This record gives sequence, structure tokens and C-alpha cells, in this order.
Amino acid sequence: MEVVQLPLEFVKQLCLKIQSERPESRCDKDLDTLSGYALCLPNLARLQTYRFAEHRPILCVEIKPKCGFIPLCGGVTHELKHRVCRYCMHQHLKVATGKWKQISKYCPLDLYSGNKQRMHFALKSLLQEAQNNLKIFKNGELIYGCADARSPAADWTELAHHLKPFFFPSNGLAGGPHCTRAVIRELVRVITRVLLSGSDKGRAGALRRGPAPRGPRVCEASPFGRSLRRQGKNSPECSGLPKGCLLYKTLQVQMLDLLDIEGLYPLYRRVERYLEEFPEERKTLQIDGPYDEAFYQKLLDLSTEDDGTVAFALTKVQQYRVAMTAKDCSIMIALSPCLQDTSSEQRPVVPSSRSRFAFSVSVLDLDLKPYESIPYQYKLDGKIVNFYSKTVLAKDAAVTPARYKEREDCTLVLRKV
Repeated sequence: MEVVQLPLEFVKQLCLKIQSERPESRCDKDLDTLSGYALCLPNLARLQTYRFAEHRPILCVEIKPKCGFIPLCGGVTHELKHRVCRYCMHQHLKVATGKWKQISKYCPLDLYSGNKQRMHFALKSLLQEAQNNLKIFKNGELIYGCADARSPAADWTELAHHLKPFFFPSNGLAGGPHCTRAVIRELVRVITRVLLSGSDKGRAGALRRGPAPRGPRVCEASPFGRSLRRQGKNSPECSGLPKGCLLYKTLQVQMLDLLDIEGLYPLYRRVERYLEEFPEERKTLQIDGPYDEAFYQKLLDLSTEDDGTVAFALTKVQQYRVAMTAKDCSIMIALSPCLQDTSSEQRPVVPSSRSRFAFSVSVLDLDLKPYESIPYQYKLDGKIVNFYSKTVLAKDAAVTPARYKEREDCTLVLRKV
């Protein structure tokens, strides 16, 4: 990443060109067209670990995994939030408001579980209903993602056509549904292996498992969790993420959200009242940066006992901003087939059934979430939970027979006939 100088006329033309491509929520954003400087970022759709021949094919998968835990903190007033994750609840509101056409079966808790069966289910669910949480690029060109108007079957057939040379270079599979399923299965397995790998040349087995996140391990709204309950199982096999893998590290940052937005919002209001009285302190409190070493040292304070000070409130606010950034980041996985005679000693490699892939993993969208967005997040959270309670839960209660409700104790009485 480096700072580069750009002609002002070029920046103006670029600003006009991208305006029509902005999502509705970002139409009010503007480029700084007067500075003449910009950050030149690396192309994360390419391998980042070493120099690579440009003629070699590159596959890149972008995943926005979202929040991987359910809050357990006492500040949550909606008991529902202790059982159903934010992503699954938000799905219903997004479909009702027309943002997406159907509910995704993807649940972040399945991806973050470390359990390969659950991770495979989560990734297949993302492939079935990508929304804006999954994109696939081939040699830098988008080949899959956000195609809401087409059927998953048609999309998968086209995707398999693109991916077949990567996973079955000897052309050992014929066409048709069997080929499509086999290629998608290989893709899911390779992505899972990469997500579970650390810096040890891609090998996940040597990594020590970290502790499971606080709170429930399964979201009640996840189709995977519902299938377990139908089988009479309360929780899946406990796996946990390897400590060295990117998902584990991302989850640890997400869990800096110690109080949930409900517990955080009163602290935000405390900081706001202080700034209204002493506006000149905004710079001293580092509300707008610089986000230096001193700023990050304050994030290490994981206490939740409120001493009533502005310092405590500000620390929790800043932790929340960092956690929200990690909840909304994207993971870029770049893959390229290894030549049979190529040594893999100096680079991470992941195996598939018939080949090996050199890979690199990067994270983007790490701009710290704005301090000013906290009131919006608070209102959105209430809207999501209230909508889910009034529609989904009310509907479930209406169709559940009165003689049996889930989690109720039942007694079977046998009488002579």
C-alpha cells in the first residue's frame, strides 16, 4: 500500500463514473477531488505471498462472514438475542423490505464453529444464496455472486464450468449435475481447509484449538441447528477453531463487543454529553484518531464493571467500533494450481482431491466504523429484533400445536384400556 499522486481531472471523472455504481446507503458519500492523492492498494485477487507468473490462472473467493457469536452479556433486554444470531434475524427484515428475494440458509455461527460438517453447510448455503456475502473471481473477473434474479441451479452449472479446470485438470469428469455437484463440493472443501489453516504452510492439523466463544454454539434459526433438534441433539460435536487461523483471530476481535449495542448505547450517550460540554476534548479523546499504539493499548481493557467515568465509556465505545469493523470485514482467498514439479517449501499449499493449490488469505474493509454510526446501529438493532419477534416467532407460535411446544416438559401417561 502506498500513497500516489493523481491528476485532478482524472479524480473528477472517476467520481462521476462510480457514483451510479454506489449502493443506496452510500449515495451521499463523496471522493476528495481536490487533494490529488490516493492510496494504491494491492490487488487482493492475486496471490500475495510471493511473486507469481501472470499467465497462471488465479481463482479468488471473497467472503463476508459477519458476526460469529451470540451475545451473552446481561445488558441485553431481548431474551431472543441470546438464542438467535443477528445475521439470521436481519435476513427476515431484508427480505420483507425487498433487499433480497429469499432467506439465506447461511448462519455465521456454522462457519465459525470449526466443525467441518457445519462449515461445509455454511459455505454451500452462501453459494446457494450469495447475496453480498460471497463473490468468486477468475483471473480478476467476477464470475459469481449477487445474481439474485437467477436460480441457484443455473448459477451452479455456470460456476462449475468455470471451476472444472481448477479442480479436475485431467478432465476426468463428464458434464451434467454429477459434475456440478463434485466441483462445488471440491470448492467448499478447499475453502474450508484454507479457513482452518494458519501460517504453518496451510496445515490445520498441527494448530492448537482455541476456546469456544461465549454464548450458545448454535443459532436456533440456523437450518443446521434445527436439523440437530429434529434428531434429538441439543448441540453439535464441539470442534472450535484453530488458534492460528484467520477466522479465530477475526472472532476474537469481534468479541471486543462486550456489552452488545443495547449496553453500549448508554455509554455512547455519556461520551456525547461530555463532548457537548467540552467539545475541545474530542481530539484528546482520539474520537477521530490517530489510531496509534496508544489507542490499541486501550482496547486490551476487557473489564465490564462500569465505574461511571467517561474514560470507561469511551473505552467500550472504541472497542465496539473495532468489533463492528471485524464483523463487517471481507476475507479474500486467492488460489492457484501448483505445477506437479513445483516445490511448496516456501509457500502455503492446500490439497484438493486431484491437485494442490498455492494460496494467500487477505482481509479488507478494515476502515474503523464511524463513531457517529452508533445511534443508527442502536435503532437498527431494535428494528431487527422487533420485526423478527412480531413476524417469525408469532408465526411459529401459531403453527405449533397447543399440546406440545418446544422446550416444554412433557409427561407421557399410560392407562389400561
